[in-house]
Amino acid sequence: MNEPSGYYESNTTLAQYLEFHFGESWHGEANFAKELADAALGALDGRATCRALDIGCAVGRTSLELARQFDHVDGVDYSETFIGKCREVVREGVARYARPEEGELVSCQERSLAALGLTEAARRVAFHQGDACNLGADYRDYDLVLAGNLIDRLYNPCLFLEQIHERINALGLLVIASPYTWLEEYTPRQDWLGGFLKDGEPFTTLDGLKAALSPRFRLLAEPRSLPFVIRETRNKFQHSFSELTIWEKLPD
Repeated sequence: MNEPSGYYESNTTLAQYLEFHFGESWHGEANFAKELADAALGALDGRATCRALDIGCAVGRTSLELARQFDHVDGVDYSETFIGKCREVVREGVARYARPEEGELVSCQERSLAALGLTEAARRVAFHQGDACNLGADYRDYDLVLAGNLIDRLYNPCLFLEQIHERINALGLLVIASPYTWLEEYTPRQDWLGGFLKDGEPFTTLDGLKAALSPRFRLLAEPRSLPFVIRETRNKFQHSFSELTIWEKLPD
């Protein structure tokens, strides 16, 4: 297994992601964690809303937004630091963090769930530390599975895609969003889904997703791009785009 470098366990990264999920909107872009949940909810089109899984939930905003409509949401992330913070936010009803500003300077930030209209939804969410490629048997019978900015950070994304159908009800949805930023630090080169030449022709991650999922899923609509901005400091931002694809599980 290709272990991450510890990036997602650092306090600096935690603060950046809390700002990303709960903080201000930057450079005219909407809150990505909420937009992702809204896109998933908008695709349900009358489907059941009993159980949802937010795999790679980071610090939890998307899980909480899904729980506006779902009876129960499981938020799962590999990072113990992230999951510990998710539980704290739900327990205390507020996200508190020291936002990096410049060098060693930080500003104290506080965002309440009540102000975001998420107090009631928080009662329907459970957060768990877990490995997306090796989930326990209890993670099953979902009407929706959402993987936001996850697949290009898995050590074996093909394994994840090959197994995920086992956890989704027939005609349930699999929602994937990713900027497809493949790095060998996280995923061995031979396990990338796309972003390389195959038989002399460009083979994209979307091509890889179709190859992996087509036996058990159908693509519901054309992919679309969701922008997002991660604020690192007062003067440094990551402005990226995540490709959103929505898949329906075929009947058994």
